[in-house]
Amino acid sequence: MPDEFVKDTFERPIISLRITITNRCNENCIYCHHDGMVSSKDEMSPDEIYRICKIAKKLGVKKIRLSGGDPLVRKDIVEIVEKIGSLNFKDISLTSNGVLLEKYAKDLKEAGLNRVNISLDSLNRDTYKFVTNMDYLNEAKAGILKSVEVGLYPVKINMVVMKDINENEIKDMFEFCRDNNMVLQLIELIESENCDDDKFSTEYHYKLDLIEEKLADMAEEIIEREFMQGRKKYYINGGEIEVVKPMDNTKFCANCTRLRVTPDGKIKPCLLRNDNLVDIITYIRNNASDDELKDIFLKGINKREPFNTD
Repeated sequence: MPDEFVKDTFERPIISLRITITNRCNENCIYCHHDGMVSSKDEMSPDEIYRICKIAKKLGVKKIRLSGGDPLVRKDIVEIVEKIGSLNFKDISLTSNGVLLEKYAKDLKEAGLNRVNISLDSLNRDTYKFVTNMDYLNEAKAGILKSVEVGLYPVKINMVVMKDINENEIKDMFEFCRDNNMVLQLIELIESENCDDDKFSTEYHYKLDLIEEKLADMAEEIIEREFMQGRKKYYINGGEIEVVKPMDNTKFCANCTRLRVTPDGKIKPCLLRNDNLVDIITYIRNNASDDELKDIFLKGINKREPFNTD
């Protein structure tokens, strides 16, 4: 393994790889864009995902994040984690809505998963149903608590804050997280033209600046996270809360250390672009050597450039 991280042409190290292993999901959240849907037959196999992670490890990547859709809708999710776990990354994490975690948490932990981020926007059943278009709140909470029980630590709860929907639930969510040894991440809704409803962002966007000011006044300790937009962790009354602001800013881009892979096996150099993808799965399926795949990875890395520079 190299002593230093591989860097892009802007001297940003590539520390983590985020792999979207499926776009399928068992919920239908009102803010989900459903961009670039990929059918299950076109998704990468566990062996193909393993090969991609193996090459990433050779290039110095330390962390792997599996995301979706919801990764747990894949029936081979434990096999995928087990194969990645054999490569001894510093950190393997997964993002989920928690609905199937009660079933999988123990097996995922034993397979090598270190931690989970779980999307949960409300503890109120009616609000949960409105946001997700499903009635799985009890299943999600059971999965969350099972994750804590088996030691997928730290369990982080991602709460997208939406005006007139759940902004009045932040205190309850914080107390739920604190009382169950979890971290709460408040996420500001991204304003996007990709939403089906052009008025969606305007109607539901809730700016978190005032919330962050209140947290700063209440906090006993504040820590600024390196490489993460300089965003802050607030420690309050035995709990931990973090505010995640929209990513369309120069600080986020300047500190970006993440490369992505799409469900159909394309390297995605930038979260906010789809016009510079680099195909790698075709080469894997045509039995390319590790050296050839490393060159493809480097091609993807060298296509990275800050989306926002002003």
